[in-house]
Amino acid sequence: MNEHPSEHPQDLDRSDPEAEIAARALAYRNWGRWGDDDVLGTLNHIDPAARVRAAALVREGRVVSLAQSFDTNGPQRGWRRRTNPVHTMTDTGTDAERGSQGFPHGMGGADDVIAMPLQCSTQWDGLGHIFDHGMAWNGRRAGDVVTSDGDLVTGIEHARDAIVSRGVLLDVGRLLEPATGELPDGFAITAAHLDACIEAQGSSSAVGRGDIVLVRTGQLARTRREGWGEYAGGAAPGLSLTTAGWLHRTEIAAIATDTWGFEVRPNEFDVPAFQPLHQVVIPNIGLTIGEMWDLDELGDACAASGRFDFLLSAPPLPITNAVGSPINPVAVL
Repeated sequence: MNEHPSEHPQDLDRSDPEAEIAARALAYRNWGRWGDDDVLGTLNHIDPAARVRAAALVREGRVVSLAQSFDTNGPQRGWRRRTNPVHTMTDTGTDAERGSQGFPHGMGGADDVIAMPLQCSTQWDGLGHIFDHGMAWNGRRAGDVVTSDGDLVTGIEHARDAIVSRGVLLDVGRLLEPATGELPDGFAITAAHLDACIEAQGSSSAVGRGDIVLVRTGQLARTRREGWGEYAGGAAPGLSLTTAGWLHRTEIAAIATDTWGFEVRPNEFDVPAFQPLHQVVIPNIGLTIGEMWDLDELGDACAASGRFDFLLSAPPLPITNAVGSPINPVAVL
């Protein structure tokens, strides 16, 4: 195996995804790095000192939500039983007016329930979400980790107090397509693009250990204008498989994008392939991935201020044994 796989997409053997994935999995594997019992992967890069430094970035007190809506209007299309949230009222104002709720002295109330896949809108992929040849994060057998009872080892609840750190926005869409701020579908973002974005944005976007990197492609802005279309699972700009080395050596804690699948789609092969970068970074590097984040308001705010780092708070819901979680991440500027 090549110890240092190429970071240039043109060097990929587009007929052999198996070999290209394996080369990067072997080169960047973090198994055992934080001990045999580790359940956090690269979230271990965030330490108390990193959070103290991140807190010092708050200057305006402005809070920007990075979540899409959770409702029946999108973006899911039912692929692999991923549907949009179904929100149902179990008690309403009408019930209260009619006195049918059984409360004394005129008391009334409203209650509701929601049913949804945990990865239907803005969310984190947990470490139990993706396997590589039957192996889960840290070299465990997939069947020993995730059973019908859920992720018994690396459930998302372990990250409940981990994901607060310095956030860095890399607005690659704005850099490469200044007229629109939107990369075309199928555009593969390379390590060179990420580095060029850091250089162009300046010192506040330098990326280092424990940072949470947000990559804005602009696809969500286009989707809002044109309709959901194939946003959920169709063609999209995203990270190239060849960025695996960059994601490893920068020692970032997590990464998120404004697209459905984080990596470029169609994937970079001429034969059947599906989310090869996921296969490298989740079970091998131990990287937590966020998808379907809304980065448009944040992009405008950062461009206006010329500052691209901020305090980011994005804890998952502590859903026991889950392999992902819906979230409302917030950037505090």
